[in-house]
Amino acid sequence: MIIGIEGQRLYRKKKHGMDMVALELIKNLQKIDAQNEYVIFVKPDEDNICIPIAKNFKIVELGGGPYPIWEQIALPRAAEKEGCELLHCTSNTGPIWSKVPLITTLHDIIYLESISIFNKSGTWYQKFGNMYRRWVVPSIAKKSRKVVTVSNFEKDRIRNFMGLGDNLTAIYNGVGEHFVKITDNDVLLKAKQKYKLPDNFMFFLGNTDPKKNTPNVLKSFADFNSSSEIKYKLVMLDFEENALMQVLNSIGHPELRADIVITGYVPNSEMPAIINQCKVFLYPSLRESFGIPILEGMACGVPVITSNTSSMPEIAGDAAVLVNPNKSDEIVAAIDKILNNEIFRNNLCKKGIDRAAQFSWKHMAEMYLELYKELLNK
Repeated sequence: MIIGIEGQRLYRKKKHGMDMVALELIKNLQKIDAQNEYVIFVKPDEDNICIPIAKNFKIVELGGGPYPIWEQIALPRAAEKEGCELLHCTSNTGPIWSKVPLITTLHDIIYLESISIFNKSGTWYQKFGNMYRRWVVPSIAKKSRKVVTVSNFEKDRIRNFMGLGDNLTAIYNGVGEHFVKITDNDVLLKAKQKYKLPDNFMFFLGNTDPKKNTPNVLKSFADFNSSSEIKYKLVMLDFEENALMQVLNSIGHPELRADIVITGYVPNSEMPAIINQCKVFLYPSLRESFGIPILEGMACGVPVITSNTSSMPEIAGDAAVLVNPNKSDEIVAAIDKILNNEIFRNNLCKKGIDRAAQFSWKHMAEMYLELYKELLNK
């Protein structure tokens, strides 16, 4: 069989959620399948060595302009030219007119919901991407031989929005094997020095996307710190200074900037060394289809606070503190309980390690391989 996999953004240096999922899928397919032929379609960019070499995996670099043109014109033409019998589009969308049968991964349909369309926050790039998906995804989903999503919650959402039936299934994401509890002090110290990490800090994976609940998380952090005898810092990743100040001004806490450390972009391989050193991992998002960072925090043996909404209870189980993300007092109370109750904190960390161990990228790849075989055998 010749299976095409869309990996348009895999060569970009700053990879994010869906990019990492696609890359882990490819790496683990290479480990478990030496029989079928794979063609990986990517757009030329800086990180052109991120995909390991394997004799049954061919990489095709495609130009083709902006994302919509690349996806709608260059990708289906190349898949047909390469003789693909199946084309797996990995990142929430795909070509409307494809002669090659499609399997489409819809990580979420948040772009069909008002939270990401009409909210005043969020960049114009994010808003354009959401509108583009609103236009193409319903057609692609109906034409796909199989639509895969990442949780049972999201599966129900997609079914309700699009009316899909037997061609819809759920396959869980995994967590990287490098997300572990680190005992090597040299590794921790190197990360601390490189990213200027403070001694006592909470970790928050926030950005300008409205669903990340950044204003409410920052308000909760400010409220906790104002009443705590021990003062903490908040470490965030690749967040622009102007965007951060806009949020801080909007919640009436511009002075909070002095307590926030922005690391800049952090490669996924270096994330565990940062997470391992935080006192609390904050992830009270408004809406998630899966929430990989929940598992990454748990696997590193740190206490996680996440939301009681959407997919997050399904993924976290009883191994995180679940809060109403709209209520800052619940977030503050969760932080307080973790930091001031050692027995509770230690039990939560142990549960988190056990919970994260139930998810793996290898299992995800095995599920996809079975799906490829099932579709092609038909």
